[in-house]
Amino acid sequence: MSTPPYPPVTEAELDVLREQLGRPARGVVGVAARCVCGNPTVVATLPRLGDGSPFPTFYYLTHPAATAAMSVLEADHVMREFTDVLVEDDDVRAEYLRAHEAYLSDRAQYGEPEEIAGISAGGMPTRVKCLHALAGHALAAGAGVNPIGDRALALSTWSPDRCVCVTPGNAA
Repeated sequence: MSTPPYPPVTEAELDVLREQLGRPARGVVGVAARCVCGNPTVVATLPRLGDGSPFPTFYYLTHPAATAAMSVLEADHVMREFTDVLVEDDDVRAEYLRAHEAYLSDRAQYGEPEEIAGISAGGMPTRVKCLHALAGHALAAGAGVNPIGDRALALSTWSPDRCVCVTPGNAA
């Protein structure tokens, strides 16, 4: 589990991120979660990018296999099922609200743009909008912080405990 502030991102990590994303990473302040091989899986991103744009997604899922697995779940309409859980389960709803508050607190250490004040990511705290963002938060913050991110990771075919990276320096 990692929490801000993060060590500065290295050129080697930026190279891996460029390979993972297919473009240069923007506004990265650190690696928030790693694959078991050490490659970035989630990055922490500035809440205001270099071009001045507000960017609410502080925890950004970069690992190609993880992002693909979340896309499969989204295509299978899992977000609707998770939103139903929020409506029906007071405990999960309360945990999700706490996850939202923790997310905002983590991001605030790097700035608080007025345009995204109170907005976290993934639909928190009232709905499930983006499993990529929620899984990224769950991986960065650790199990038990984001109940919907934890559930998405548990349902996915990808595991943070098994390396499937295909990046420079790792031919897995």
